[in-house]
Amino acid sequence: MNTLVFALNAVLPILLLIALGYLLKRFHFMDAHFLASANKFVFRIALPTLLYYTIYSIESFEDINWSVIWYALLAVTILFVIGLVLSSIFIHDPKQKGVLIQAVFRSNYAIIGLPLAEAIGGTQAVQVVALVSAFVVPYMNILSVISLTMYIKEEKTTNNLLSTTVQIFKNPLIIAVILGLITLLIRSFIQIDPQTLEPVFTIEDNLPFLYTAIKWVGQIASPFALIVLGGTFEFFTIKRLAKQIVLGTFSRVVLAPLTTLGLAVYLAFHSSYFAFTSADYPALIALLASPTAVASAIMAKEMKNDELLAVQYVVWTTSLSIISIFVVVALFKSNGLL
Repeated sequence: MNTLVFALNAVLPILLLIALGYLLKRFHFMDAHFLASANKFVFRIALPTLLYYTIYSIESFEDINWSVIWYALLAVTILFVIGLVLSSIFIHDPKQKGVLIQAVFRSNYAIIGLPLAEAIGGTQAVQVVALVSAFVVPYMNILSVISLTMYIKEEKTTNNLLSTTVQIFKNPLIIAVILGLITLLIRSFIQIDPQTLEPVFTIEDNLPFLYTAIKWVGQIASPFALIVLGGTFEFFTIKRLAKQIVLGTFSRVVLAPLTTLGLAVYLAFHSSYFAFTSADYPALIALLASPTAVASAIMAKEMKNDELLAVQYVVWTTSLSIISIFVVVALFKSNGLL
């Protein structure tokens, strides 16, 4: 019973906030213009602020478990390969192949992953998510470029790849993580008061008004992002895409967490390098069990792939991943991993 309650407490807040956003849109409390502006605020201000604040809260680089970061990169690579194989076997339209691949490996790490990790593992888990995102988010963007260009011959140009790479590192989430790491690095070299053994200068002590403002903006990021996500949902079925939708949704919702999280647990018990703690598993669950990223549909449209299929993946993986996330959390909790 305790395991069931724990899993419900982790999943239901996310589901309720998404449902709230969906209902607010249906009852015209939010319109398309508001949602577009809210999306910009979430991605450019709120979530970057949360990531910066989370990394700033880490005491030192010595607290970083690098094995989690390396495994996260390995897991995303495995999912990319799985998507590549599935698209080669089952998908015939070149404009749909890359969309399927992207749906399998690219998770909604920012909007779903952060609040999910926090619900499961608290502040420590969010810190792990923030650090992992510094490496995984750029990597997933690079793989997305590869996925969406490798089958569209006319789009495979050096300028396009260079332009997209520049856009990756202009991503506010990446900038926030880099600034957080720089701040952490600088703080590690600040002179320590020999009497109190505390840093001579910290934001929270010397600039409390700034620290409080950053903290407050970060606190609204996750709930507001989920409400906005719910408001953008549009449920409709396209019969001609039924096979592709089922294949991609199953791969992201069931196959992805089954293979990569299963491998993570196996390596944790059979490898001396991969040592995961109860704060690390929530970050891996957030990355590998989350639904397909909302940004994947935008990117598919920009790179002349099948945008309609990409949108369907976002909608259906987000809807059905609630079930798979619940099962994953319950299994990890019942086996003493959370």
